[in-house]
Amino acid sequence: NGDASNPACSGIEGVLEAYHRSLRSVQLYGPTNFAPVVNHVARSAAAVLDGSQYFVLLIITDGVISDMAQTKEAIVNVS
Repeated sequence: NGDASNPACSGIEGVLEAYHRSLRSVQLYGPTNFAPVVNHVARSAAAVLDGSQYFVLLIITDGVISDMAQTKEAIVNVS
């Protein structure tokens, strides 16, 4: 949603709104390292033990992923 201190979105509509808003403000450039982002979201999700929240991580890239091996490992580990 663009708010790093409270990144929650409400429902699918909130996720779509955050996505559309981010399209206007995100500038893509390299290097592209996704493993830290995957691990950060996984830690946030792991903190919610009652299953009351969903966590959606949408990764959009414009080219080569610089840390492909680490990103694959992070995705496998958090799955």
